Amino acid sequence: MSLETENTTQTDTHGVLLTDVAAGKVKSLLEQEGRDDLRLRVGVQPGGCSGLIYQLYFDERTLDGDLVRDFDGVEVVVDRMSSPYLEGATIDFADTIEKQGFTIDNPNAGSSCACGDSFS
Repeated sequence: MSLETENTTQTDTHGVLLTDVAAGKVKSLLEQEGRDDLRLRVGVQPGGCSGLIYQLYFDERTLDGDLVRDFDGVEVVVDRMSSPYLEGATIDFADTIEKQGFTIDNPNAGSSCACGDSFS
């Protein structure tokens, strides 16, 4: 078997990490919905008080240029335009008395707003 044959099936990937806790939460949400055809899409778009705002949602579509990475059965998809802004970012899930929900720790964010939803 040649190396060329192995590389042709490889999908382009991204540098976003999904923690085990977050992957578990995504799985349980998908089970509650009874859906196994959805993936977690992460992106950025202009907006918010700091310039860019995170997008995090379930998506059944796969778009041209999507970068895909699998975390124990949970596919995380990032579009090519968002990928440089999210390289090295970690998605976690917090469940404390102070905060519940998905969090994004992004080393590329120079500054962020007080609510943590937007960055520059």
